[in-house]
Amino acid sequence: MTEVWDLVAQSSFWIAMLRMATPLLLGTLGVLLCERAGVLNLGIEGIMVAGAFTGWLAVYHGCSLPLGVLIAALAGALCGLLHALLTVGLALSQHVAGLGLTLLATSLSYYSYRIAFPKISTPPTITPMVAVGHQWPGLAKLPLIGEVLAAQTPLTLTALALVPVLAWMLMRTPLGLAVRMVGENPAAAEGQGLSVVGLRTGAIVAGSALMGVAGAFLTLSAFNAFYINMVNGRGWICVALVVFASWRPGKALLGALLFSAFDALQLRLQQAGGEVLGVALPYQVYLMLPYVLSILALIVMARRAAYPQALMKPYRAGER
Repeated sequence: MTEVWDLVAQSSFWIAMLRMATPLLLGTLGVLLCERAGVLNLGIEGIMVAGAFTGWLAVYHGCSLPLGVLIAALAGALCGLLHALLTVGLALSQHVAGLGLTLLATSLSYYSYRIAFPKISTPPTITPMVAVGHQWPGLAKLPLIGEVLAAQTPLTLTALALVPVLAWMLMRTPLGLAVRMVGENPAAAEGQGLSVVGLRTGAIVAGSALMGVAGAFLTLSAFNAFYINMVNGRGWICVALVVFASWRPGKALLGALLFSAFDALQLRLQQAGGEVLGVALPYQVYLMLPYVLSILALIVMARRAAYPQALMKPYRAGER
C-alpha cells in the first residue's frame, strides 16, 4: 500500500491524470449538452474519430494547430447536424441513429486515411501542441497546482474553463433555461413560443463540436499522429460519465478526473512490477481496474440521478 501512495504522490501522476481526463471531459460536456436538450447522442465514438482525423489531416497539410482544432469542431458539428436531422427533424430512434452515425463516421475516417496514405508502414507525424508552461513560465510557480497546469496544453486549460462556462449557461441564462425546458417538457416549451426543433438542433450541433475537439486532442496534443482505434471506447465512457455526473458539468469534471486517476494508477502499477501488498497480479487486472472502479462509482451516483424527463423521446410539433 505504501508503494501505491508513493505513486499517487508524484507530480507526474497528477499531470498524467489531468491530461488523460481532457478528452473525456470534452466529450462528456458534449454529451451532457445534447442530453440536457432531450437527445441521446450515441454517435460520440464516431464523432471523436472524425474530429481526430480531420484535425490531424488539416495540420499535416499545413494548417496551424488552432485551425486544426476548429476544423475538428466543424467536422463534429456536421456530424451533429446529421444526427439532429435524423432524430429531431425525422424523429427517428436516437439509439439507432447514434450507432449508425458512429459506424459511418468511423468507417469514413478510416477509409479516408487509407486513401490518403495507401503505402505507409508507420503513421505520418505532426508537431503537436506544447505545454503552456513554455509560454507562461510563471504558471508553474502557483502553489499546489502550478506544476500540474504548466505541463498541460492549451486544450486542457480550455476544457477546464468550459466547465464553469457551460454550468453558468445552463443554470443562469435564458438560453440555458430554454435548453433544459425542451429536455424536460418540450410541449410546454412550444407553448411558450420556443422552437423545440431549433433548440435541440443547436444543442446537438454544439455538443457534437465539443466531441470533435475531444477527438482532436488525441492527435494534436496527446499524440502526434492518427492511429486506427486510437479513440478506443472513450466515447462510450463519456456517455456513462454523464449519468455519473447527474447531467451537471461540475460533476462531469469530477467523473472524468476519477476515471483518469484510476487509469493513470493502473499504468503505474504495471510499470512498478505489478505487485500490490506483495502479491503479483496479472496485467489484465490492472487494465480492468479503472472500469470496475468506475462502474462501482456509477452505481452509487446513478441511483440518485434525475435525468431529463424528455430524454430519448422524439417530439413532433403540435403533439401533446
